[in-house]
Amino acid sequence: HVHLAESGGGSVQSGGSLTLSCSTSGTSNGPWCLGWFRQTTGNEREGVAIIDSRGGNTYADSVKDRFTIPQASAKNTLYLQMNSLTDEDTAMYFCAAEYVCVAQYWLLAPLSSPYWGQGTQVTVSA
Repeated sequence: HVHLAESGGGSVQSGGSLTLSCSTSGTSNGPWCLGWFRQTTGNEREGVAIIDSRGGNTYADSVKDRFTIPQASAKNTLYLQMNSLTDEDTAMYFCAAEYVCVAQYWLLAPLSSPYWGQGTQVTVSA
């Protein structure tokens, strides 16, 4: 049984940093990919960052060089380190799990995954 739970969201000023956490269970064995996605009201969910089963990271162009999935993550916890935040990063952030993924495709088609957390809100103010 796969269970995901995000935490760490909050309000931050533009230019600031925030680290999100996603507690995971049920994804320790097998070629699981884990990812971060975000959504604003009225818009589709979009991919942010993915770590595949081999530890390779894929990032959306909008967050490259600003967001990082740290390699040194605690067991069963996925992190997203977000730096240089802007108001365009304001969104509900979700973590998700996919069994066997093509990261570039999953980034563009997030709703293919059946496993999602409940989300954590990030608000960036000017």
